[in-house]
Amino acid sequence: MPRESTRSEPLPATVGAFRPTSDRYPSRSIKDELRINLMAALSAGRSGEVLFPGLVGYGDTVLPQVINAILAGHDLLLLGLRGQAKTRLARALTRLLDEQVPALRDDPLRSHPSEPIGAIAEELMRTQGDAARLHWLTPAERYGEKLATPDVSVADLIGDVDPIRASREGYDLGDLRAVTFGIVPRTNRGIFCINELPDLAPRIQVALFNILEEQDVQVRGIPLRLPLDLMLVFTANPEDYTSRGQIITPLKDRIGSQVLTHYPKLRSQGVEIMRQEAKQFDNHVLKVVIPEIFLELIEEAARAARTSEYVDAKSGVSARLTIASLEALRANVMQRGLLLHEKTPTARLVDLPATLAAMTGKIELAYEGEQEGPLKVGWHVMGEAIKSLWAERLPPVITEKDDERDKGPWKDILGWFASGNVLRLSDRSTTAEHEAQLRSVAGLVAATEKMLKPSREDLVLSMEFVVEGLYHGGALAREDSARGLAYSDLLAHMLGREDKRRRRS
Repeated sequence: MPRESTRSEPLPATVGAFRPTSDRYPSRSIKDELRINLMAALSAGRSGEVLFPGLVGYGDTVLPQVINAILAGHDLLLLGLRGQAKTRLARALTRLLDEQVPALRDDPLRSHPSEPIGAIAEELMRTQGDAARLHWLTPAERYGEKLATPDVSVADLIGDVDPIRASREGYDLGDLRAVTFGIVPRTNRGIFCINELPDLAPRIQVALFNILEEQDVQVRGIPLRLPLDLMLVFTANPEDYTSRGQIITPLKDRIGSQVLTHYPKLRSQGVEIMRQEAKQFDNHVLKVVIPEIFLELIEEAARAARTSEYVDAKSGVSARLTIASLEALRANVMQRGLLLHEKTPTARLVDLPATLAAMTGKIELAYEGEQEGPLKVGWHVMGEAIKSLWAERLPPVITEKDDERDKGPWKDILGWFASGNVLRLSDRSTTAEHEAQLRSVAGLVAATEKMLKPSREDLVLSMEFVVEGLYHGGALAREDSARGLAYSDLLAHMLGREDKRRRRS
């Protein structure tokens, strides 16, 4: 457990007031602090899921490796594709920090009052002594983060020499008092994370290497001794090693542990992440209802995209795709509820096109996908999701038997469409209108109840699922419109398209 301050007593405000309590707040390195607090938590029976809540699916894979890295006192490289919670994991490490630790208030390096580090802290103690003021650092204040970009400079991360200040105050240019510190030294005695490390220019990586290895760095050719105490965490996408940059070998060699992250291995884990992360905006006006099958469909679509020939597998398919898709779906249902004055609007499969706007922008297409276009690829992976859920719940629509369609459970439904009927579903129809449209299909209610055995509340959605599944199973045709979907007989649709083609020619 992180060491907590005594709430009944005010925290010392000066070095003089701190001295009698110094045994309760000894100076120790950040890695020792993390290790000691982690050991206490593990001894208390706390697992990785408890120590790092919200990191779904990592309990048996990633988190044990992270725990090992902390126990070993290593800096950490989190390596994985986009949207695998690498930054979230880095931020979660602050849970292992002490609740509050003392630091000299006017020292940019945040020295412990018992062990002043550098010329600035030493001068503070020499000039102010016991009157030197303290600042009590919280875990949030001890975490620093920087997104690496090619234009990041040594000055941004480490600092820069101020020659005017040096001349005015009479400091040597190599004196720390002549330096304006960057974000890394100002996170001293804390955790510093650099996201997308390969995007950092090699010369900047060399500066980080010097801090890790020698605790010094050159700024404007002037060597500066920086005795920093840091836990460094880096994140990187393996594709970045060749597409945008690379981690220089000396730096990579000095990073103690490399941990590979991954996407959710189980659909249930992806659904849990969606439910955990997606924003909700329901209010007293209405309550949007999203049945569980939609979360499964969206997650399954993301899983299909990760293995699709149309999607660039090296870029990955972020979990943000599923989160944004669920939010877009909920927004479309909310819009219908507001327009039609329905208090509890429920999601329909005909609402799924609303997810494509959130989905297509988060998929990097391969060459084959570029030829098809993002919208068609979005429809494709959503169709693969429908097929996966159908295969788990129902037998194949068309089997090897030629007469299966005439004897199978869907014969009355297909016969209704073969008679020239068309089912038109809209995301702007009322709940009663939507149900009436589905019930107008001969045999649909009976077949759905027999094959899926849905509850009364799920019957309408199950009927819609059957129709959509018959389309993806090759038994029906479907046309998309701005506000809905139209299902018709497959043969009649193909003949109609052929007639139109002939007329145009």
